Amino acid sequence: MIIDTHCHLDDERFADDLDAVVARAKENGVGGFVIPGADPDTLERAREIAHRYDEIFFAAGVHPYDLEKYDESKLLEYLEDEKCVAVGECGLDYYRLPEGESERHEEIALQKRIFSAQIELALRVGKPLIVHIREASEDSMHLLLEHGAGKVGGVLHCYNADERLLEMADHGFYFGIGGVLTFKNARKLPRVLPRIPPERLVVETDAPYLAPHPHRGERNEPAYTTLIVRKIAEILERPVSEIEKITTENAIRLFQPLRMVEMV
Repeated sequence: MIIDTHCHLDDERFADDLDAVVARAKENGVGGFVIPGADPDTLERAREIAHRYDEIFFAAGVHPYDLEKYDESKLLEYLEDEKCVAVGECGLDYYRLPEGESERHEEIALQKRIFSAQIELALRVGKPLIVHIREASEDSMHLLLEHGAGKVGGVLHCYNADERLLEMADHGFYFGIGGVLTFKNARKLPRVLPRIPPERLVVETDAPYLAPHPHRGERNEPAYTTLIVRKIAEILERPVSEIEKITTENAIRLFQPLRMVEMV
């Protein structure tokens, strides 16, 4: 049994065949799904989907690309929902910073402020974080530790193989492993993976993005978690069934409402 801890099923690319996507995933042993809230404009759809399917849950947060949409009162409304399991997807992303020095400084300051606000929100509501980090490992770690995020923990989504971030395993954080691990040109993540404590691994697709090999370039979907699990098992030299069991138990420990699901 597998849990896809990060799949954007509220994306418009699933609008026409969501039932089929979920059915294919279940046929491949996926028994639970988490839709990360990244864009407030699609949060209502994420909640609607979560209440339509017993196996699907959602999170509420604002991605660093959508900071201008941050509205704490609106997020709180969703975070109170019984099927909302986390705060996020939130974090820091320095990949697309403006070129001008003053503009870069302002953008970084804004990202830090909104990320800090969402960490504090997670602490207030007692729910874990789904953390997005891109070219911002040091600042992300600093804010998480400064605000005491270890009290609620969370997952480092699409773990970027930065070895510095391995320290977060000691502060209640898990590492989301996705399709990048299977890419033919992947070097660092396969090398770092064995250093992650097994009890801190969770599986994710980030669907519809980052489809694993041999589907790279196609629309990703939760059924492809099996390919990620097999690659993890290959690298760690463990049975596939063991990786499925470990990552599922980890996901349920992190996102506790998933215990409500009748697992396949």
